[in-house]
Amino acid sequence: MSSFNPATATDTSQQYLTFSLGDEIFAVGTRDVREIIEYGRLTPVPLMPPSILGVINLRGGVVPIMDLRQRFGQDATQIGRRSCIVILEVQRDGLQQVIGIVVEAVNAVLEIPVQDIEPPPSLGSHIPTDFLIGMGKLDTRLVVLLDIGRVLSLDDLRRLAANQLPEQA
Repeated sequence: MSSFNPATATDTSQQYLTFSLGDEIFAVGTRDVREIIEYGRLTPVPLMPPSILGVINLRGGVVPIMDLRQRFGQDATQIGRRSCIVILEVQRDGLQQVIGIVVEAVNAVLEIPVQDIEPPPSLGSHIPTDFLIGMGKLDTRLVVLLDIGRVLSLDDLRRLAANQLPEQA
């Protein structure tokens, strides 16, 4: 079971980038976001989990692209005109990796006070609670706050950090 700690002791609120996947609104801390780019051509990578859609060349660097919906055991993200790739810098257990996630639409950057963040629900969620920081309360809606460093399994992070991805032609 993960411990609930939505912010460091000195933080009273944090900014989150919110985005849509299906009917749900998700968010990641803006500290993890490097940039948002247009959805573009991906190069498939053999022997990766289905949630890793492929890689892109981002200014000379190879960046793996993940479909969060597939990572959560759902159908593939529906690509539309508002779809884009959010480039994140993921840190977990001393490993650092740049990775992109496909989202159906980016919504806004919101500041969510710590008192408006509830611990992840123990039942009723199709997303493993280890992947969640908590649930942010926004007016009448809830926002799923992701711990993006835990969304990738440790083995996936090690494989990506070891540059076991093929070079692009």
